[in-house]
Amino acid sequence: MSNERLVGTISRGIRCPIIRTGDDLASIVTDSVLAAADSEGFSLRDKDVIAVTESIVARAQGNYATVQNIADDVKAKLGGDTVGVIFPILSRNRFAICLRGIAMGCKKIVLMLSYPSDEVGNELVSIDKIDEAGVNPYSDVLTLERYRELFGVNKHEFTGVDYVDYYANLIKESGAEVEIIFANRPKTILDYTDTVLTCDIHTRKRTKRILKEAGAKIVLGLDDIMNAPVDGSGYNENYGLLGSNKSTEDTVKLFPQNAQPLVEDIQAKIKSATGKNVEVMVYGDGAFKDPQGKIWELADPVVSPAHTSGLIGTPNELKLKYLADNDFKHLDGDELKAAISESIKTKDANLVGNMASQGTTPRQLTDLIGSLCDLTSGSGDKGTPVVLVQGYFDNYTND
Repeated sequence: MSNERLVGTISRGIRCPIIRTGDDLASIVTDSVLAAADSEGFSLRDKDVIAVTESIVARAQGNYATVQNIADDVKAKLGGDTVGVIFPILSRNRFAICLRGIAMGCKKIVLMLSYPSDEVGNELVSIDKIDEAGVNPYSDVLTLERYRELFGVNKHEFTGVDYVDYYANLIKESGAEVEIIFANRPKTILDYTDTVLTCDIHTRKRTKRILKEAGAKIVLGLDDIMNAPVDGSGYNENYGLLGSNKSTEDTVKLFPQNAQPLVEDIQAKIKSATGKNVEVMVYGDGAFKDPQGKIWELADPVVSPAHTSGLIGTPNELKLKYLADNDFKHLDGDELKAAISESIKTKDANLVGNMASQGTTPRQLTDLIGSLCDLTSGSGDKGTPVVLVQGYFDNYTND
């Protein structure tokens, strides 16, 4: 019987104990992976990847903040009067609780929503309805009254929530006045206030630049709120409230901070226990897009806030079907296999521009593996906040 390996990449969700603040996460992750290997009868190999969800990292760190902490920080940094809150995503889990804190720290909020959808693809109204109404979302500014006149009530396809009404009520319940407008040009908010909190994630630097150049008095992003402790709270010096999730009705779990020592500790512990050189990463959202709901799964500021050095870079792969259909179309069977194997073994260290690599995925390794891990662990009750990926760096020539 041939000893040729017939299985490629394997992704396993690893069950762990429920993590609490102060837990020795490096030891728990290491022990859980080793116990799973023993239970399931597999062995660790060099270049395996152990991925840990950001949620349990932040929980172990105790990286939490209250809505009152958020309110105090917003009031201190933005003045506590009228604030333009622009381009938030539509999310009960990700933004609503942050909005409560923001509203508690302001007298009035002018909420400017992007339309027809938010930054990550949640629709306020379908693009077809926009077309039918003859509205140009790139230039037209809609008041709440005009929005309702044109589009009525639009509930989110998956959550059933009318986010316009939901956010308005939440702001009022938090003690602030609210005015809602719909626009996609950052400078529009300056017709209402010169103090702005921009809540976009991946376009925030551009938005801040445009507003500052247009003469805004104060421009901050979510990354500037809770970027230092407030009354002993957690914080994230790089991302502030970006990447946060609802923990309780009055608490957010912030994105983990300085997780680099953790991934290196897990790597060292696995090396000590098994002699294998594994890679380790912390991952959040997987950065993939749902074709049905049009939602882009990247409400976190990055997919991986910490990873070991072997995960830096992008894949350097040849497209097998290109080789089979072009360079070696005259070959079959063992001859074809041998020719393709030799091409892989002798491929250039950098295939950028090589036609034989066209169609391979030009994404960072951490983003690709993060997608795989996010889909493996899910966001519900699977109970596998650690994922072991084996064979990811193998190719057609590995036995």
